[in-house]
Amino acid sequence: MKMKKKQFGNSQGLTLIELLVVMVIMGILATIGYGQYRTSQIKARDAQRKGDLDNVAKALEMYYNDNEAYPPDDGSGNIQVDTESKAWGSEFSTDEVIYMKTLPSDPNDDYQYCYASDGTQYKLYSVLENSRDSDYDADGFSCGGNSYYRYGVTSSNTTLEE
Repeated sequence: MKMKKKQFGNSQGLTLIELLVVMVIMGILATIGYGQYRTSQIKARDAQRKGDLDNVAKALEMYYNDNEAYPPDDGSGNIQVDTESKAWGSEFSTDEVIYMKTLPSDPNDDYQYCYASDGTQYKLYSVLENSRDSDYDADGFSCGGNSYYRYGVTSSNTTLEE
């Protein structure tokens, strides 16, 4: 009867070095994937901000058509209708008309939109997180006591710089 020798060199498993190499490669790929995921989230929030300000601008134009003036701001970046301040996230309406069921809120809880108006014109401001965005203004704008706004929308009779 012949005895078989055990061969360790031709085993079907992976060596410790091979496992470490695979783990390092997977770590690099995960890091790259997370970076891309984070970038896409930033771009999505910025796109939402731009869309939100465009929608608010449309509601402000409807208000202007009905009242022959834009609503004033309350001094802290909110829209004021009659004597009531309309905070972001609340309804933008008068006693007769609802202009927006809900004024949008910034998708990042650390920021908020800002509104400035004297009744004849308005300016809406938002933060942009992506400094490579073509609409990103590096100089920024001040509104409601904050100076971190990098994007704005105005009524047609004014500009952001005025």
